[in-house]
Amino acid sequence: MRITSLFAVPALMGLSLAVAALQPPRVAAAEDHDHSFGMQKQETVEKTFPLPAGAHNALEIDNVFGSIEITGGASGRIEVEVNTSYRADSEAALERARREVTLDMTQDGGTVKLYVDGPFRCHHGDDKSCCEWNGDRGYSVKMDFKVRVPAQTDLEARTMNEGRVQIRNVAGRFLVRNVNGGIEMDSVAGSGSARTVNGPVTVSFRENPRENSEFKTVNGNVELRFAAGLSAEFRMKTFNGGIYSDFPVTALPVRAAAEEHEGGKVIFRADRFVGARIGSGGPQIQVENLNGDIRILENHE
Repeated sequence: MRITSLFAVPALMGLSLAVAALQPPRVAAAEDHDHSFGMQKQETVEKTFPLPAGAHNALEIDNVFGSIEITGGASGRIEVEVNTSYRADSEAALERARREVTLDMTQDGGTVKLYVDGPFRCHHGDDKSCCEWNGDRGYSVKMDFKVRVPAQTDLEARTMNEGRVQIRNVAGRFLVRNVNGGIEMDSVAGSGSARTVNGPVTVSFRENPRENSEFKTVNGNVELRFAAGLSAEFRMKTFNGGIYSDFPVTALPVRAAAEEHEGGKVIFRADRFVGARIGSGGPQIQVENLNGDIRILENHE
């Protein structure tokens, strides 16, 4: 496989000596507390959601501690398996963990939602997306999801600690989020967004995106494998790494600095992205990291 350098990356690295201080700290998990956690318990929950014929299929998973694995298939249902690991420093703490950390599973037509709730959530009205660990409760709970969905399913998958997100053989719109772990998507078809902080982002398309998409990490490589015949416009940015492509590219003009007015002052904000057209152009694909390479490869499978 031929990999050719796309741009002279040092031109993008003017801040490379200063970025070490900008690396985000690891988001603390419950296990980071000084615990012996002498008590452990495992539980497995399985549930099947039949889907209405002709429905628009969608799956949403909102996890905090643990991994998410989603696989597409030919069935007309969503099959969920959740393996929960409890660790606690006493029997009382173990029972408190089972009572306080819950998994809500709901279905509305073709949409299935799986939501992990617990003391680590910030509840501000209807907003339950904020996550933090509110003190030392003497336990930790990790939920690992394995889900089978119809091949044509829109996805939202979120986790934060102690796991990665893996998606295989699914077509549809996607929104994928992680913090301390990688994102791996294999044989997918669709458009969307995939972001993590500490970990690589690896995506292999069997059908290329038809709408604008973005892929981002802070510490890790971003590797995107596209099917032959790719046509798209890329905006890419890295500081400590290189940008490479298997595809012939045409460089696009650098966007001019944006002028903003704040408190009587004029502020110019530079756009540090590099633009490149592959093929005849098409949807915009934005790729960004801080420490790591960006690779735009051709999928030969």
